[in-house]
Amino acid sequence: MSALLAKASRQGFLQAKTSISSQGACISTGRRFSRKKIALAVAGGVLGVGSVGVGMALLRPANAQELILHPPHYRWDFKGYFAAYDKASVRRGYQVYKQVCAACHTMEALCYRHLVDVCYSEREAKREAEEAMVWDGPNDAGQMFQRPGKLSDPFPKPYDNVEAAKAANNGAYPPDLGHVVLAREEAESYIFALLTGYCDPPAGYELADGMAYNPYFAGGAISMAQALYNEIIEYEDGTPATQSQLAKDVVTFLSWASDPDLEQRKKFGIKAGVVLFLMTPVAFYYKRFKFHTLYTQQIFWKKGK
Repeated sequence: MSALLAKASRQGFLQAKTSISSQGACISTGRRFSRKKIALAVAGGVLGVGSVGVGMALLRPANAQELILHPPHYRWDFKGYFAAYDKASVRRGYQVYKQVCAACHTMEALCYRHLVDVCYSEREAKREAEEAMVWDGPNDAGQMFQRPGKLSDPFPKPYDNVEAAKAANNGAYPPDLGHVVLAREEAESYIFALLTGYCDPPAGYELADGMAYNPYFAGGAISMAQALYNEIIEYEDGTPATQSQLAKDVVTFLSWASDPDLEQRKKFGIKAGVVLFLMTPVAFYYKRFKFHTLYTQQIFWKKGK
C-alpha cells in the first residue's frame, strides 16, 4: 500500500513540475512579445510627435521679434593669464566715452583718480577733472555752488534724476556703464556686436517712433540710436577713427572700467604661482624629514616571562 502511495505522489509531482515549466515558457514567451510591442509603440509615438512638431514649426510664421542674433566670439588681446590692457586703446576708449557715450550714460563707479597711471598721468587727469563743473556745498550762505572737478570726484552725470533720463530717451533709462561688460553673457563681444550691428529692419517689421533696429538686441527694437560712425571723432594720437576701431577702443575702456583691479590680481597670481612652485620641493623635503621616523620605525612584540 505504501508503495502505491509513493508511486502516485511521484507521478503527481512530475505532472506539476511539467505544468509549471510549460507555464514559465508561456510567460517568458509572452514577456518577449510584450517588449517588442512596447518598443514598436514607443517608436511610433516618437515618430508621430516628431512629425507633428516639425509640421507645426514649418507652418508657424517667423516673427522677427523672437529672433536674437548671437554675437560672434571675438579675440581680445587683454584676455589671458599673462595679458594686459593696451593703455593707448584704453585712453582712446575714454575719449569715445567722453565725447559720445557720456551724453546719456553714467559711470558712477569711476573717479578721475582711477585714470592716473592707466591712461593719463596725474597732471593730465587733474586737467581732465577740472574741465567738469561739479556741484558742491553748501557754502557759508547755505547755497550750493559749482566748482572745477578734482581727482576724487566721480564722472559727472548727464541727467539730474531717473525721470529726466527717461524723458530724454523715449521712456528708456540708459544703463550705467560701470559694470555693463560683466553684466552681459558674451561680455566684450556682445557690446562690440551691439555697437556695430545696426541695420535696416527686415521686411514687414514695424518700428515704433524713436526706435532703431539691432539684431543683437533682444526683440530687435532698441531705444538707443546708432552712436558710432566713421570719423565721428578725431583721435588725439591720429589713429583712424573707423566704426570698428571706435567700438574696439570703447569696449576696451568699458572692460577695464568694469574691473580696474584685474591686472593687479594677475600680477599677484603670477607671484603667488612662482612662490608656490619654489616652495613645493621644500615642503616635500620637510615632510619626508619630519615623518621619516614613522616610515622607518619597527615595532617588536616581546612575550612576557
